[in-house]
Amino acid sequence: MSRLTGWWHGKSKPVKVEIYTRWSFYFLGVMELALIGVPSLTGGHGPLSGWLFLLVCLQAALCCVLQSRALDWRLGRRERPVRLTVTVAVISAEGTFVALVLRSTDVITDDSQNALLLFGFAVFGLASITMGLRTHGQMVYAVLGTVGGTAAVSLALSLPARIIVANTVGIALAGTALVFTYVFSAWLLKAVWDLDAARELQSRLAVAEERLRFGRDLHDVMGRNLAVIALKSELAVQLAERGRPEAVAQMTEVQRIAREAQREVRDVVRGYRAADLHTELEGARGVLTAAGIDCLIEGADGLVQGEDGPTGGAGRGGAGAGGRSGSGGRGLPAEVQSALGWVVREATTNVLRHGDARRCTVRLSESGEDGQADTDAREAVLVVENDGVPTDVIPSAERVRNGSNGGSGLAGLRERLAALDGTLEAKHTGDGCFRLTARVPLTAPGPGPVSAEVVAV
Repeated sequence: MSRLTGWWHGKSKPVKVEIYTRWSFYFLGVMELALIGVPSLTGGHGPLSGWLFLLVCLQAALCCVLQSRALDWRLGRRERPVRLTVTVAVISAEGTFVALVLRSTDVITDDSQNALLLFGFAVFGLASITMGLRTHGQMVYAVLGTVGGTAAVSLALSLPARIIVANTVGIALAGTALVFTYVFSAWLLKAVWDLDAARELQSRLAVAEERLRFGRDLHDVMGRNLAVIALKSELAVQLAERGRPEAVAQMTEVQRIAREAQREVRDVVRGYRAADLHTELEGARGVLTAAGIDCLIEGADGLVQGEDGPTGGAGRGGAGAGGRSGSGGRGLPAEVQSALGWVVREATTNVLRHGDARRCTVRLSESGEDGQADTDAREAVLVVENDGVPTDVIPSAERVRNGSNGGSGLAGLRERLAALDGTLEAKHTGDGCFRLTARVPLTAPGPGPVSAEVVAV
């Protein structure tokens, strides 16, 4: 059972919806065999019963294949199954005609049994055929054609008026309902995949935008310095060729500018990687809520201070998915806030890009190394925990925890925390959950408890 549930929980939401949709179609095919094929086989019509059963089995199998391929076509994975659609239409028309002939010749005298056989061929075939049609107009014509054709053949065979009316109305209602169910299910599945693709594209665009911003900042800082270095080095070469002593002064100036440029690049990189804890907590709440993930931020009451002052309270916000938070805490040194803010940023990115999370908890706390409040050995603890971790990600998560993963994101977090004698631990906690814990020692006592817990995939 654990393997079965693990296999299911390891799938993304679009894959789960697709599996559910496909197997719903297949289940309807099995229902056709059970409700129509088996009664026709046991109807007591001699050799004809076997032929009817084979015809029902053939139509049910072709309908299932058509539904699968038509679904792939609607998702843009293959060409439209035109030939298979025509084949199913022919088989369904033949089955409908056979059912009407058997009733008119009194081979099947039971009206309910005949109606069941007729509905099986006409309705299930019609619903499968519409899956392979392009426009809604074509689908409407298919329904009208099936209803009108059934009525015309019934009149030609001189069936009783009550049977003609009952069959026509029944096929019209049942056919319309099943066609709508099939087409809507396919449309809904495509919408789910489109939303998933849009979410992935949005993540990529955000990364690209951040790279462009960093590139612009680096260009603004380095452009002038590099231009000056090039100019002075060229001047130094010319002076050296003439044997002028000023060449040494020019090269000394080039050396000074190069060192200044090196310092400015480091400042740009540090500024780029630094993060304000208050801003990152608010940003994590907004981004996760927008992605449909239930985000809860706890433990920042009175310990995190934004631009407008302390922010307190933990709870849920936005559409029931956000949490109130604060940041920038008065009890936390600036360098600790910056390091923890970067942990929140990286963890939020991982939650969005990996797995299929429905819940994320961010918890900030200040405690002693033994887990209790202690003024001599205090540490800030940030924990981010989320669910929806695919099973195939767990091995890589274990490598991250053991320090054998080469990912630059978590490696950068370890470097930043190590500069403050802090640690980073990432592990799978079971039940498809993942936890990222950052611990940073505090050298001076703060005003009160503060907790930070980040869960990331």
